Amino acid sequence: MAQATTSFYAFSILLLMVAMAEGAPKAKLVKCKDKKFSDCYQQPLFCPADCLRTCVVDCVSCQPVCIAPPPPPPSPPPPPPKQKKRSPPPPPRSSPPPSPPPPTIVATPPPPPTIFASPPPPTPVANSTPPLPPPSPPLSPPPTSPSSTSPKKVYCSNKAYSDCYRMEHYCPSACPEQCEVDCVTCSPVCNCNKPGTVCQDPRFIGGDGITFYFHGKKGHDFCIVSDSNLHINAHFIGKRNQNMKRDFTWVQSIGILFDNHQLFLGAKKTATWNDAIDHLDLAFDGESISLPDGDGATWTPALTLASVVSITRSHDTNAVVIEVEGNFQIRATVVPISEKDSIIHNYGITEEDCFAHLDLGFKFYTLSGDVNGVLGQTYAGNYVSRVKMGINMPVLGGEREFSSTSLFSTDCAVARFNGSSSASSKIPEVADMNCASRIDGSGVICKR
Repeated sequence: MAQATTSFYAFSILLLMVAMAEGAPKAKLVKCKDKKFSDCYQQPLFCPADCLRTCVVDCVSCQPVCIAPPPPPPSPPPPPPKQKKRSPPPPPRSSPPPSPPPPTIVATPPPPPTIFASPPPPTPVANSTPPLPPPSPPLSPPPTSPSSTSPKKVYCSNKAYSDCYRMEHYCPSACPEQCEVDCVTCSPVCNCNKPGTVCQDPRFIGGDGITFYFHGKKGHDFCIVSDSNLHINAHFIGKRNQNMKRDFTWVQSIGILFDNHQLFLGAKKTATWNDAIDHLDLAFDGESISLPDGDGATWTPALTLASVVSITRSHDTNAVVIEVEGNFQIRATVVPISEKDSIIHNYGITEEDCFAHLDLGFKFYTLSGDVNGVLGQTYAGNYVSRVKMGINMPVLGGEREFSSTSLFSTDCAVARFNGSSSASSKIPEVADMNCASRIDGSGVICKR
């Protein structure tokens, strides 16, 4: 009897596990529809975990990217037609025509009795017209709709795409202030939804297109890229949630080493966020950089260097593009933790500090196949992802192997830096990757 009861419970638990597995939402299958990209055309891809049912294929990188339709800007135009509906007032003017008959009635009856009878008709006519004006005022309030903060406008700046060039788009709701137009698909794409990005509570998208999280530890430095002539450490800031066993963390600054130079990029601490105030902190070889305000303002070193270095503002404040010719390009934006984000994720942010941090996008030109680091390893020639696919928040460990003693130290366990270029094996661009799903749609695996 006991053995039968045990078998019954085991069978029930098995059925429950099968039901739970079948209930998990599956990722949507999408394809590149641009025949110009033969390597990617009609290649079956699956939406990433962040947007299982809403994504499109970026044919250039052959990657599925999260995207949301821009809010309809034509909402303001509807009011004009409603104002035209004020034409109803003319109907009251058409009512006066009936009034002419009363005067004729008044003129016809000379006897006094008939004269008294005629006044009553005009008075009701006069009383009936006033009620009409009151209904007209209600028509005016509807046209005046409360103005809402609209997302940022962006456009394609590549003249090679004439059909899309200078065509304005609104940033998706997922990133109302941080997006750019993919000129190939002529659609806005969030800056943090591309390979080679480090954003938010650090969410990484590797060179292989796989998304993962690396939380590190607040107040510590970690090696995110290390190669023969490029080493990048990141300093993590954070806040401990008493209900969790880890810190909420963000990248506050990065230290970049190349050739025999050091470049510092950081977000200044601030309590109250004001996007009109610049919160960027920059230094080159230990000397502070004073970058002029205004979109397009550029800084270059006074001395002639072996590598061409430039820092250019991509917005009036808080956003720059750092480029070392032939080595790397970094797009960086300083952003705060908003009150809304704090409530949603239970960050517990107070008025003392809005935890301004960096959202980063990397592009590498000369990485070797031996590159390492939290992000760098995903570009290595023999890299096999350790990320567990099919879960909402895949986390990559390895705090010890990536830990550095300071922002410009090259003493992490996976360090490769020696200050000289290694042209032995140059990695291909991400656009040359072939991507496909292998785990029933739960994630994307890319191979070169």
